[in-house]
Order: sequence, then C-alpha cells, then structure tokens
Amino acid sequence: MEKDTARTAAERAIAHEQVFVDRAYSLLDQHINDYTERLGAVRAQKGQESAGELSERDSFAAHYEDAIMRLRGVENRLVLGRIDMDGGTSHHIGRIGLTDANQEPVLLDWRAPGASAFYRATPAHRHGVILRRHIATRLRTVTGVEDELLDASAPSSELNLTGEGALMAALRQSRSAKMSDIVATIQSEQDAIIRTEAEGVVVIQGGPGTGKTAVALHRAAYLLYTERERLARSGILVIGPSDLFIRYIDNVLPSLGESDVVSTTLDGLLPDIHVSIQETAQVEEIKGRRVWKDICKRAIQILERPLKKEVRIRCGTDTVVLTPDDVRAAQAEARLASSRHNVARQTYARYLVNLLARQAAESSETTLEESPWIIQDIASSPDVRREVNLHWLPSSATSLLERIFSRPDLLATIAPELSEDERDALYRPKGSGFGRGDIALLDELSELLGVYISPSEQVRRARLEAEREEVHSYISQTFSSMGLGAGIVNADDYAQRYNASSRMSSLSERAAGDREWTYGHIVVDEAQELTEMQWEMLTRRCPSRSMTIVGDLDQRQEGAPEGGWAELLGRLDKQAHYYNLSISYRTPGAILRAASRVMEKAGWKAGAITPAREEEDCLRTKQVPDVLHGLVETIGEELDFLDAHFGKGQGLVVVIAPEKECDTIFQTCRDAQLNCADKNRGERNKARVHILSARDAKGLEYDSVILVEPTHVLDEGAGNLYVAMTRATRHLVCLYTHNLPEGLDEESHKS
Repeated sequence: MEKDTARTAAERAIAHEQVFVDRAYSLLDQHINDYTERLGAVRAQKGQESAGELSERDSFAAHYEDAIMRLRGVENRLVLGRIDMDGGTSHHIGRIGLTDANQEPVLLDWRAPGASAFYRATPAHRHGVILRRHIATRLRTVTGVEDELLDASAPSSELNLTGEGALMAALRQSRSAKMSDIVATIQSEQDAIIRTEAEGVVVIQGGPGTGKTAVALHRAAYLLYTERERLARSGILVIGPSDLFIRYIDNVLPSLGESDVVSTTLDGLLPDIHVSIQETAQVEEIKGRRVWKDICKRAIQILERPLKKEVRIRCGTDTVVLTPDDVRAAQAEARLASSRHNVARQTYARYLVNLLARQAAESSETTLEESPWIIQDIASSPDVRREVNLHWLPSSATSLLERIFSRPDLLATIAPELSEDERDALYRPKGSGFGRGDIALLDELSELLGVYISPSEQVRRARLEAEREEVHSYISQTFSSMGLGAGIVNADDYAQRYNASSRMSSLSERAAGDREWTYGHIVVDEAQELTEMQWEMLTRRCPSRSMTIVGDLDQRQEGAPEGGWAELLGRLDKQAHYYNLSISYRTPGAILRAASRVMEKAGWKAGAITPAREEEDCLRTKQVPDVLHGLVETIGEELDFLDAHFGKGQGLVVVIAPEKECDTIFQTCRDAQLNCADKNRGERNKARVHILSARDAKGLEYDSVILVEPTHVLDEGAGNLYVAMTRATRHLVCLYTHNLPEGLDEESHKS
C-alpha cells in the first residue's frame, strides 16, 4: 500500500510538471517563430537598396539568425527544476529565462540571482527554500522528478523522495565524444565559484574529475549574462590545450544559450600560422622563457641599421646625397611616431624621400610645390628604395624568426642569456616550418613589428569605411526627413549603435581572425602547462586582466612547481583570487588513490581529493607477452563490458600510450577492423575507440581507459602518467610487458 501511494505521488508530480514543461516549450516555440517570421520579412525585402540599407538589412538578418540559433540550442532539457520558497512562492529554473505576453517571468534563467538558491540551499542553510525539485526530461516529456525537502517541518506525503540523486544519475551515464553541461547538477562549491564577484584573475585549482572545466565554462556563460553589455562588444576567449579538447567542449556554451565566444588553442590565436614540426620538451621550455621579450626587442633593433658613411645615389639625371645624420634623424623621427617597427618605417621612409626630393628639386632649380612629381620619381627609384630599406628593413614576424634560428651568429648576438648548447638546440634551416613553442615568439615579434597592411587589405578597409560613411549619411537623411532626433537621440548616436550591433552579429568570426582583438574575458583551461611567453600572449589580448584560469598543478608534465600557481602566473598573481575544487565526481576512489600513490613514488605529492564515487573492480593491471596483440584483446573485453553496462554500442574506450607509439597502435587497431580514431584520423564522433597520448588526453574523460606501458608514459613526465590514469569513469586497465611504475605494481596481483 505504501509503495502504491509513493507511485501515485510520483505520477501526480510528473503530470503536474508536464503541464509546466508544455507551457515553457510553447513559449520557446513562439519566440522561435517570431524571430523566424522577422527573418523571413527581412530576407523578402528587395529593390534598389543603397549600401547602407543593404548593410542594415544584413545586420538584422544576422541578429535574427543568431537569436534563432541560441533558442534552438537550449531545446534539450529546457526546464531543470523548481524551488518552493518560504511565503508560498515557487520558481521554475531553466537554461534560459522565458516571459509570457505580459512580460511576466515564467522560467527563471539558471544564472539569475533568484536561481542561486536552487544550487546553494542545504538543510543547514536553506536560503528560504522549502523544497527543491529536480525535473528529468527526455525531449519534451517529463520522465521523472526527485524532491529534496529542506524544511523538515513541511508536509512530505506528496513528495517523490526516492532515487539516486540528479548528480549521481548523470555520473552513471556513459561518456560521449562531446562534453555535456552540468547546469542541472551544479554543486554548491561549484556554484560559489561560478557566481563569484571577484574581479581580475580567478584561479580554480581542481584535481581530476572535480568539474573545473565545466565550472569555467559555466562561469563564462554567467558573465555573459551578468555583464552582457560589456562582453557583447568584446566577447570571451576560451583557450584549451588541444584541438581535440576544443571539439569536445564546443557544445557546452551553445547549450547554455551563448555564442559570443571564440574557442581555440594557443596555436589558433595566429590563424595564418600552421604548426608543422614536433619540438622536444627542451626546445619548448627554452622558447617559453620570458627572456624572449628582450631577445625579440634586440632582433628588431638589428633591422634598424645606421649609415656609416655618406652615399651618393644616381636618380635619373640628378645625384642625391644621403648622409649618416640624415638616416639618424629619420630613424629618430620614426621612433617618435610609433613603437612598432613596420608602422614607424612609413615615417622613416617618408622623411628620407622628402629630404632627397628636396635635394633633387634644388639641383633642378625648382620646388616640390612646383614639381610634385619629383617625390614620386625619388620614391620609385630602385637605388633609393634599396638604400632606404638597408637601414630600416621591413620584415614579417615569420621571416624574422626564421632568420634568427637559421643564423647562429645572429642568435648569439641577440640572445647572450642562452647557453651555447641552448642556442644549438634552437638551430633550424629556413623553410623548416614552425613548432608550438614558436607561436608565442611570433606573436611577440608581430606586436613589436606591427601588422603589415597589404595593398589589397588597404582597398578592403577603404571600402568598409566608405560603406560606414554611407550608412551614417543614410541615417542622417532619414532622421532629417522624419523630423527625428531632437534632444533624445541623434543620427550620430543611432549610427554608432547600428555599427555596434553590426559588429556583434559576427563577433566570434571577426575576433577569431584578428590578432589584435582584445577580449572582455579569457578562460584558460589546463593552464598549468602555459609558459611565461604564452602568458604574455594571453594578457596582451585582455588588457583588463579579467580571466578565469583553471588547471591542476599535479597534471603538469614536470609536476607542480615549488612556488605553485604564483610561480606560474608571475605578474598576474598580484590580481589573482584562488579557489579550490576538492571533490572528484568523475573518477572512482580506487583509481585516484592509485594515481596519487604512483605520483608520490615518483617524487611528487598529489593534492588531496575526496572521491564522490567508489566503483568495485575499477582498476586492474594486465601483463602480456606482446602489447599489440594483448591490446586488441583487451579493447574487445572493455567494449563487451560497456555494452553490458550501458547498452549495445554505448560508452567510449581510450587507449593512452607513449606518444611515439600512438601511430603504430592506431594502425594495429585499424588492421583489427576496430572502429577507432586518433587525434588526426577517424571520425571521433562515431568511433568508440580513441588512441591518444597523455598530452592529447588532457581535459578529456572516457568510460574505460587502457593505459599502454605506464612506465614509458612515466618517462615522459610524472604529470603525464597522472593524467593518463585519471581519465577513466569506470575502468582503468594498465597493460604492460615487463614492469610497472612503483606504486602501481601494488595492483599487479589483480592481473
């Protein structure tokens, strides 16, 4: 009888919430339809439109398309839950806020101040909440409710108080190739960080499985909600450790209704540069030192050479004279005009051309006002151009860096801080390509040189400026003809707002293609790996120093530095507010303890983490005579386990191996006709088996991890082995031929 009563109460609760969910989706559909109709009307406009009218129409169309995309992005699990408050009020919490025709709130955005109690309330600190209800949906159908009664004095006979909890239910689901948001299961310690009002740099230290990446992304969504006006103009930059990671997280922010975000790796910040060579850890470390700021400045100075003696230049029928004082004066004038080499060079060249043209005019007994063509003759003279360029060489960042590394004598001159062995390690011939360590150096050189604007780019910019002027003229005429703008808003105000809205509609695309774009906020994941020069690269893109930095010092390849985050952040430490996530929701306790034990035996003490889950038989070691043969068999065993646990075809397996062995393992799996992918080959969204190095696996998670030759992974760095061991949510299988690292060999009896 008691069971029937509970079942009936649950059914009544589901039916009650279904009525609300239907209403919420009806409002969502209505908003989508409204924007779709507006988009159709804009697209239907035809006629002899001016450039201003056409640009305005395209701007509205982009705005409506963006709004439709955002609304469709929150279709899945639109309604998250409900809180009943003291005083009898109730609020439903959702991915976005929805209002009815009278602008009355129906669904409260999870980021709104009134929604914070949904995540923070506990029986000890209720925040006015009597009841918290989690609502589970599949598509648009309510499939279950789970109630938490926070006020013990309230009646409970009609509540559905059974179940394993929304968080644990989410954790027990199988992994996929895309990260899911945690908006329905944000925990109190996570919510406090997401909503923190701390300004400047927020640093989140979190061990494996603590949800630090999810917290950082939800904080980005929260800031876009609370600081919409500021961030809509500048956007948010999300930096991840790899292209795999960026693809893994790319659904999270759109599912929360946000699109003004650029997600990329550090390499991607220079879109025209392709990393094509693999560098050693030693070379990357050398290139990461902050001393390169001084080295790069010296490299620029070498491009600005003095003239040692007077030069006579034949130009047509005239001979002009260039003296050391002339060049020195031109260079001084240029440095006053701009601190950027290529930009200042225009002033330098103009100064010398005008000086030589005056000489030519005087020798012809005329003036430049009477004979302005003399300036063009001087400027187009090959001999003049050659002599002018010799003493202020124009350069691109790529050509200058190639020159530095291909000429040992030059590197020795500008980099005395480096040892001879270190300089030898940096040598490479011109045309060799670029490595990951070069990106920050190229960015530093680009900043010092200034962007070279090609003739075609100058034409494009002039065209855009003309279009903006036409828009302004069109708006001014419209205001004038309609008698608008007196006292409240004028044409200049409206044109400025129009141009701003036009920029917003394509913010992500514009920002991603502009090296000099400055963002309102930057999120950096796996930040423990960044070098000093990479931090310089990022702070340049965020003058406000508004950042969310997440990582785990224990997962750093070389292990945690003695000075902790303060040592890694350098100057940013003065503006930093530190937070710690201490509960691992993803990784089973036995795996965490084994990983910590291995780190300790390797000479590094991992930070304390409290596991939220314990799984039986989650860790085993397996010795095989031949790794490749044993690997195929082990993959089959893990796929069978996942099929039995989650259902046929569900769940993911990753093989994490020493970096130099990944290609061979991938080919072996392909030969065995396994549905597999690595970081470059195969369709990751469809493959159930992934083959990665520890470095490429950073930030990712899998149901089953097969760790190949953990001793060899340890040779790459203690942090790499720690990463590899803590990617699993269900099973970790350590496959080896001869020996295991200390600490892990204690598990060998489970083979």
